[in-house]
Amino acid sequence: MSAISVGQAVVLGVVEGVTEFLPVSSTGHLKIAEGLMDIPVDDKSVVGFSAVIQVGAIAAVLVYFFKDIKRIVSAWFRGLTNREERYHHDYKFAWWVIAATIPIVLVGLAAKPLIDGPLASLWVVAGSLIVGSGVMWCADQMGRHKRGEDDTSFKDAMWVGCSQILALLFPGFSRSGATMSTALVLDLDRVAATRLSFFLGIPALTGAGIYELKDALGAGVGAAPLAVGTLVSFIVAYASIAWLLKFVAKHSFNAFVIYRIIIGLGLIGLLTTGALNA
Repeated sequence: MSAISVGQAVVLGVVEGVTEFLPVSSTGHLKIAEGLMDIPVDDKSVVGFSAVIQVGAIAAVLVYFFKDIKRIVSAWFRGLTNREERYHHDYKFAWWVIAATIPIVLVGLAAKPLIDGPLASLWVVAGSLIVGSGVMWCADQMGRHKRGEDDTSFKDAMWVGCSQILALLFPGFSRSGATMSTALVLDLDRVAATRLSFFLGIPALTGAGIYELKDALGAGVGAAPLAVGTLVSFIVAYASIAWLLKFVAKHSFNAFVIYRIIIGLGLIGLLTTGALNA
């Protein structure tokens, strides 16, 4: 029998789609949802399932930003054979995304036993949600929001790319929250920070999903729940992306900060009373 049913896959797909790109931690919310449905959060197949359905959310980014991605990838290929094209920002940006993904790949492979084991605890999620809230609030206050997407540099991409490691090691911190906060500290405006977070997430999350596919299928999750969870994740994530870009254009991140604190404290309460197993 599959470790996750089709019905549970639908719920987890919705959770993944809503939270993957919001700075509230999709991993944290997935683990909370799994705990509430009595799904073992540290089970190898469940960890693999969570990584695989992220591919649905990434597919939503690819579709939503298709024109931008096509422009950047085309510039990269042209630059490989045409020296003049190498001065264009899109060509450089493509290389920056590749370079900024390397640190999280290396850390992910080296720390996988910790990520799948002790760090998968819901206590880690609760603490990371709250600590990450403070980081996000400080970043939003410190940032001068004066630089747009065209002003990004290699240094920006590397700092933001490396910040993804925080979310990898501490589920609940939020990959989006870490990357957006770092971009804000570097004085990017909120829309530029959000879009940079999206683009840097594409290779990292896609790679994680492909890498974990064998564990999800081989260790107890059926093909049907995986397919359903991924499809639902795609549909919901697409709507979530469109909403987030409109929201950050006119609002601060304070609403997310407050929400994260409430969820973190609520999770601590559930763990303390024994309503949830860590």
